[in-house]
Parts: sequence; C-alpha cells; structure tokens
Amino acid sequence: MSLTKRSWAEPFKIKMVELLKMTTPEQREKAIKEAGHNTFLLKSEDVYIDLLTDSGTSAMSDQQWSGLMLGDEAYAGSKNFYTLEKAVKKFYGYKHLIPTHQGRGAENILSQVMIKKGDIVPGNMYFTTTRLHQELAGGTFVDVIIDEAHDSENLHPFKGNIDLNKLQALIKKHGAKKIPYVCVAVTVNLAGGQPVSMQNLKELRALTQEHGIKIMLDMTRIAENAYFIQQHEKGYSKKSIAAIVKEICSYTDGATFSGKKDALVNIGGFLAVNDQEIFEEASNLVVVYEGLHTYGGLAGRDMEAMAIGIEESVQDEHMKARIGQVLYLGEKMQEAEIPIVLPIGGHGIFIDAKRFLPHLKQDQFPAQTLAAALYVDSGVRTMERGIVSAGRNAKTGDHYYPKLELVRLTIPRRVYTQAHMDVIAESVERVYQDRKKIRGLKMVYEPKYLRFFQARFSKL
Repeated sequence: MSLTKRSWAEPFKIKMVELLKMTTPEQREKAIKEAGHNTFLLKSEDVYIDLLTDSGTSAMSDQQWSGLMLGDEAYAGSKNFYTLEKAVKKFYGYKHLIPTHQGRGAENILSQVMIKKGDIVPGNMYFTTTRLHQELAGGTFVDVIIDEAHDSENLHPFKGNIDLNKLQALIKKHGAKKIPYVCVAVTVNLAGGQPVSMQNLKELRALTQEHGIKIMLDMTRIAENAYFIQQHEKGYSKKSIAAIVKEICSYTDGATFSGKKDALVNIGGFLAVNDQEIFEEASNLVVVYEGLHTYGGLAGRDMEAMAIGIEESVQDEHMKARIGQVLYLGEKMQEAEIPIVLPIGGHGIFIDAKRFLPHLKQDQFPAQTLAAALYVDSGVRTMERGIVSAGRNAKTGDHYYPKLELVRLTIPRRVYTQAHMDVIAESVERVYQDRKKIRGLKMVYEPKYLRFFQARFSKL
C-alpha cells in the first residue's frame, strides 16, 4: 500500500462535551414557522448542528479557561488590558489599542472618528455592520473588489483582492481628500471567505501612500487569510502563520478586530491604530460608547482569554486543522455536485442558492428559503448571505440585488467532528435532490437596520 497522502487530525483532544437535543422533522417544521423562516430567530436548543456563525461560537482551550480565573475586574487600569495590549503589539505590531465589546463596537468608533459626511469609503466588498456604520457616519461605501469575487465558479486563488484600477478611478473622480481610508477585509466574508494576497496589499500600500490615504484592516479572520498566503503565494510557503499575519498588518495603518472569530473567545474585540491623534480621539469616544479605555465594555477575564486566543490563533497546526475541516466539508459537497463558491474559503462553505434553486427569483429570497429547508431536513442551522443581508438602498428604498446569493455554512473552531461534517454534507445532498419541490418566501416583517437578523417570512 502506497501512502502518497497522509491524513491529518486535530491538534487537540476533547476534555468536555455538551449534549445536544435531537428533534423530529415535524418539530423542526413547527420551529422554523414560529421563527418566521429566519434561522436567526430559532431557539438554539432546537438546533442540532449550529453553523449560523463562527462568531463567539468556538471552543476555548484549557489555557483560555484558566485565564478567566486571572480576571482583574478593576474599573480602571485592569492588568488584563496590559496583557492584551502586549499581545496585540507582539503579534500584530500596532502601537495603540482600544478594546471594545466586539468588532462592531470598533467599527462604530472608527467610523465616527475618521468619516465625515459626504466621504467615500472604498472596500473589497461590503460587510453588513461595517457598511451600516460607515453610512450612519455620513459616508458612502464603494465596492472595489476584483470582478472575479462576484463569480462563484471562478477559481482565482485570491478573490478578496482590491482592483487597483477601480480604486484609482475612484480617487480620480472624488479626490483623495474625500477618501478617509480604504477598508480591507481579510478574508472577505460575503465573497465566500476569500483571501487577499500579500502582493495586492503591497501594491495597495504603494498606491495609497502616493495619495496620502490610510488603509484600515478588518482583521477578524487574518490568521485564516495568512494560511492561504502560506499555501498559495510564492515566497511564503516556509514562513509561519505568525510571521505572515504581522506582515499583513505592517502594510496598514490600523484595524478593527472581532476576537470572537480568530481569537477563539465568546465576546470581545478592539480597534488598533498607529496614529496618535486617531488613538486619542478613539480613546475618548470609547468612553462614550463602550466603557473606559482600559476595558472597553469587556470584563478583565475576557481580555485575558482574548490575549491567549490571539497567540493560539497563529499556531500553524491549529490553522491547518481549522481550514482542513472546512476543506473536508467542501470536498464532500463537490463530490455530490452541490453548487458552492470556489475556491473553498476559510471559515465555511457557501452554497450558491441561485444555482441550487434556479426556479426561484431573487426577490423570492432563495438563500433564505434554502437555509430554512436545510434546518427542517436535519436540524442544521445555516444563514443567508444574499438579498436579505444586502438590505435596501437608503435613498430609493429598493432592494440591493447582489450577484452572489449564498447560504453560509460557517464552521465554529474546535467544536464539531468529521462525523458532523458528514451529516451536514448528506443533508445538503438530500435537499438538493428534492430542490424542485421547494417554494420561495415573501417578507412579512422588516426592521429598519440589518434586517437579516430579525426579518420574518412566510411561504409563497
């Protein structure tokens, strides 16, 4: 027997388990109807395998749990703040730290500090909360991601890249003074967890320096992006994840961070910057919106766990297993000929709902429909990333119609086994076989902001 390819296994062992509730299809049909066919409105106890998000749902290590016992809950000057600050400087290289309760708290402060009414904020595809904070601050988001990102079948290895020609045209049209910063996400969530190349970041840095424009990073899944650079970009195969992460940050002026993803904690985030003036203004605003500048809405124990998680997140073996599980599920889907976003991204599998349910028009919410159908079939909770998430144009009131209409199967870190991945793949395949029977939805309740969280639907 020739061993040309060796199996990999998780670099951890299970110390504690959480028992799951098993439900029947009838119970799940009742639950999804009561939830208005919105998986966000399901009770978690009615969910078997929860792939709604990887945000705050990962399993912490024994070191992180022990770190909770080191919490210094002083109102001011908590020692855990300084531990976190040290970790941020060591692994990311930024000079100044402003802790926040989670990533969107950092997005809010960044937007309030840097965006003026009428400003243009270019970015590599929108993210829901990021764009809303930019709009509430008076800015307008403009997508400058490469065209390949909007094609689920395109195999470009770095579909998160910024199109420098689009950005250059935007600068020429509006002027550099109208652009407070370029917002770069690593990886790009709504493109299917797609990475940005280091070469693209270097070229972006050169262009923005020429025009005096800052780069602000959404570094929520930066370690995952570093893994793709290590695996697919020339000159990085022998570099560590930690080294690549720090190099990514070196081409930027600051970052927002949700510790609930890469850093493996249940709550927490931060804004990190190099500019002293921005830091001082942000430190003042964090007191208004989050809490004192040395806790930012977090308990000391949460900052300690996040500092430990940052170090664990950049370990090569951890990232190999994390991405490996995503690849395993994606390859199972490909074997079943399920239409998914390719290449397989970092934090989950994204099903192309337009190709999965071609008989449904986009305003019949195919991704929302598919997410509900998957839950009824197996108790697997996923989420919509399409027309519902895209929202409406604030001026016209019309739906945004994104080219990508996706269902995201987001895999929490260190939580599920390969057997769970098999159950998920089999459920998707079963629903795919019966796809022609699936009817669309109509929206019966729509909140003012971020409607995908709370909107309700009924069957057509």
